[in-house]
Amino acid sequence: MSSPNLKKLRDKIDHIDDQILGLLNNRAQIVLEVGKAKAGESREFYVPSRERAIFERLQAGNQGPFPNESVCRVFREIISASLSLELPMKVAFLGPQSTFTHVAAMEQFGLSAQLVSQKSIPSVFEEVERGRAHYGVVPVENSTEGVVNHTLDMFISSELQVIAEIMLEISHDLLSKTGKLEQVGRVVSHPQALAQCRHWLEENLPDTPQVDLSSTAAAAQMAAEDESVAAIASHAAAREYGLQVVKAKIEDNFNNFTRFLVIGRKTPEPSGRDKTSIMFSVRDVPGILYRMLEPFSKRDINLVKIESRPMKQKAWEYIFFLDLVGHVEDEAISTAIEELRGYCHFLKILGSYPISGPGEKE
Repeated sequence: MSSPNLKKLRDKIDHIDDQILGLLNNRAQIVLEVGKAKAGESREFYVPSRERAIFERLQAGNQGPFPNESVCRVFREIISASLSLELPMKVAFLGPQSTFTHVAAMEQFGLSAQLVSQKSIPSVFEEVERGRAHYGVVPVENSTEGVVNHTLDMFISSELQVIAEIMLEISHDLLSKTGKLEQVGRVVSHPQALAQCRHWLEENLPDTPQVDLSSTAAAAQMAAEDESVAAIASHAAAREYGLQVVKAKIEDNFNNFTRFLVIGRKTPEPSGRDKTSIMFSVRDVPGILYRMLEPFSKRDINLVKIESRPMKQKAWEYIFFLDLVGHVEDEAISTAIEELRGYCHFLKILGSYPISGPGEKE
């Protein structure tokens, strides 16, 4: 039997839970009113900068013992459910389910959003362009393996904007049906996942064949169907396909992150800590590389990434992708971009959006 004191404590928890439920419904009612106000002003329903401000304010005011990370997770789902009251949100992502892109989409939009798996990066762009999805989530670079060229190439022809970025820590588990290392006859996964675990595989399974598959989720599905197969995949894939963890966190680089982009139709308003992405092609004249950086250098604008891709229409000419700290509505940013435009065959602003995580400093 429970002690009288334990019963009193549980009664207190029940009372608090009732209060939380009442406050959630009060919040939901106000959210519905906000939705009506936005509809009248033709505003975006999803505002990444507003969400980040909520998380930062709550974390700053949290006195514990409830952990800050859990505060964010709880309010992510509260916000997700609230947004679904304003407008049922459909989000396309590079699938299948239980891939890291799926995990990133869930972390950004919560479980109340309708997350729709797509077979390719162009399909994600097409779903958003045709209005079949409100937003899309695609990978753009990994801290170990570099950029995802298919994503960069899509921006050359697409008019979609980058409206948010997601920085997801990538942790790879070796999964199998039995959970026993000695029964592993093949290791399967996406080529990038295999590459990110190369050292561990060489040390622990040096003679075991490795097979490239289209996704980590496809690898998990194969492992669920064959006891001799082990998949390198996410912990979410283990839950999805009923697999056991042979060995957790086998990635060679423990500081392993993938950056994902959220694509939509409209650039968000400034949040106070933003990043702007542009793409451009410059004229082939002496000193052009210096000139394309000078507009930003003389205004003390922080450039955080420069990437080049060959132009498919013309040999030995390149398109540059550049990320800088600041919003395109900032005077220094807009002036620098316009100065750069004078040296370019073409220039496109891909979007300004809130920096994810600790981010770069201005």
